[in-house]
Amino acid sequence: MDVIIGKTALVTGASSGIGMACAEMLASEGARLVLVARRLERLEELRAKIGAVNGHEALIRHLDVRDRDDVLKFSGELKGLGISPDILINNAGLSSGLDKLHEGDFEDWDKMIDTNVKGLLNVSRAMIPLMVERGSGHIVNIGSVAGHQVYPGGNVYNATKFAVRALTEGMSIDLLGTRVRVSCVSPGAVQTEFSEVRFHGDRDRAEKVYKGYKPLGAEDIAEAIRYVLKTPEHVNILELVILPTAQRNVYCWDREG
Repeated sequence: MDVIIGKTALVTGASSGIGMACAEMLASEGARLVLVARRLERLEELRAKIGAVNGHEALIRHLDVRDRDDVLKFSGELKGLGISPDILINNAGLSSGLDKLHEGDFEDWDKMIDTNVKGLLNVSRAMIPLMVERGSGHIVNIGSVAGHQVYPGGNVYNATKFAVRALTEGMSIDLLGTRVRVSCVSPGAVQTEFSEVRFHGDRDRAEKVYKGYKPLGAEDIAEAIRYVLKTPEHVNILELVILPTAQRNVYCWDREG
């Protein structure tokens, strides 16, 4: 079903990982892309790569979803250009630290809450009215299995991803009658820069997270999102949880050695 071709898709956190994989998937489906992230140079590289494949030039912009004023300014810029997203992928998110709550770093907490929760709210508040005005659209929030089960050291990150689930349900209810659909895709272990960011750049520690089993790749999540987006208009997948075969929940793993 060609429901993506010709649509305008906005992807946050598009400079790496799941966001980049989503951008490439959407480009392959013929979508017009609006890509935002904090690392503009990576977006420029991605725009060139996508353009070489399908001939479309993505609109890119430096954007930190934590900066509410800039998010609202960006929304106004899009409206001025006559651009209204048909698809919004709320992907920007991170985990920082793995400390016990009573030993936690306040800066880590602020990064996670401001990006994963407030950032998602900032972008959603700015973009959803454009969809409501048009009377259609699809929002996909990137959640996590960490929004289903709490694990040692996860505390604040877990709380932010539980919040994403709650916000997804809240959006869905509030948008009843608008034909704007809302979905949440919640991955388990995905090998991206996620763990490197969590461990503050410690690559050796990050690589150990994915040892002894085959984790998901960013492209696996993009494929799941393709499926969610291409369901018929009368179908809404509220949440999709996707795990590697070697992981059954946050505690149960089949690791070699």
